[in-house]
Amino acid sequence: MAHSWLKNDPLDGSLVGREESFLSQDLLSFEQALLDQLKGARLLVIGGAGSIGLNTLKTLVRFQPKVVHVVDHNENGLAEVVRTLRSSKEALNVDELLTLPFDYAGLPFTGWVADKTYDYVLNFAALKHVRSEKDPYSILAMLETNVLKLIQLSQQFEGDTNVKRMFCVSTDKAANPSSMMGATKRLMEHAMFGKERAWHEDIEITSARFANVAMSNGSLLQSWRFRLEQQQPMACPDGCKRYFVTLKEAGHLCSLASMLAPSNSIIVPNLNPEEHLVTLQSVAEKFLQSQGYEPYFTRDEAEAVSRVDELNAQKKWPVLLTPLDTAGEKPYEEFVAANESLEKTQFQELDRVPYLPVADDKDFGAFIERVKSMLEGDMGRVDIEMIKNAICDIESDFAASHVSSAKSLDQRI
Repeated sequence: MAHSWLKNDPLDGSLVGREESFLSQDLLSFEQALLDQLKGARLLVIGGAGSIGLNTLKTLVRFQPKVVHVVDHNENGLAEVVRTLRSSKEALNVDELLTLPFDYAGLPFTGWVADKTYDYVLNFAALKHVRSEKDPYSILAMLETNVLKLIQLSQQFEGDTNVKRMFCVSTDKAANPSSMMGATKRLMEHAMFGKERAWHEDIEITSARFANVAMSNGSLLQSWRFRLEQQQPMACPDGCKRYFVTLKEAGHLCSLASMLAPSNSIIVPNLNPEEHLVTLQSVAEKFLQSQGYEPYFTRDEAEAVSRVDELNAQKKWPVLLTPLDTAGEKPYEEFVAANESLEKTQFQELDRVPYLPVADDKDFGAFIERVKSMLEGDMGRVDIEMIKNAICDIESDFAASHVSSAKSLDQRI
């Protein structure tokens, strides 16, 4: 196989400072293992129309699976999945590629998978924005999508020994979560790995936490491209440091984690804070320079909006620096929680966090019933503090780590 598939796209690579995927050596080392695992296999990819799901698909189909079924309620995104995979310069060696516009816990999905067999199930479906932390309804929606539906998925495949491996993408924000979103993804890890889930006992289960994905759908970096197209100012959190991976690297990481990582592992990149943790201002500057502009940083929203045309004529672009004072925002990133450990893996660039279960799995079952009662009862009586208290019964440290605020990202440009 040609090595062009390991090269980052030029813009993405310039933003992270890497021409080639940081996982290139691992992928070359385990290329045959991936082929042995995937050739002729049957894959179910849930949430495959999203940025990370699609880029994982682009990696996995290189290894000749026989059947690939892609489930996502975004039918426009599914159309792009087919166009992307079938327009590739390399032949698509898949006997059956089907895209299915289903909610992965809805009745059509349940009916569809009832008589299907899969070797591998990968789940990328999630509500993943800190922005969604603004009212009880939005937080309950996160809990339903990120936690309850995953439990339903395990029940859907209860006793199905055909499924060899299950993977579900997590987030760095699940480590010492400061946001409701991060907390729901930590709860997702419990829903996935917990002993009382319905997966058969021999299945291998893995997950992954990793950095911000440059130019992914809904990301701040993608929004910068939209702001330029629409002649609007960009925005950037002031003094905020983040790790970044490219879209291609996210797909590479999830491919290795889903197919080859040790079971009961949460896979994390071994990025070095001194080398890889960067300010968003510096990334904004690189992005604008790639588009032929220099940034004009300001903390005055009115100035940022009013001076677009003037600055554009000077080949500059206004970038509004905003304070980190909205709900759930975290000034730094980490992949390992305070009570977790970090271990080496067979990969050079990936480590593992062994899953750390709740003290009593029955407590998690009680939490699930509590959330169900909130959703099925009078939701008007549910407030954010009630939801937070329920989460703290499982993740007690969330009481201290949660960053609450009356301000929401919806109040910002």
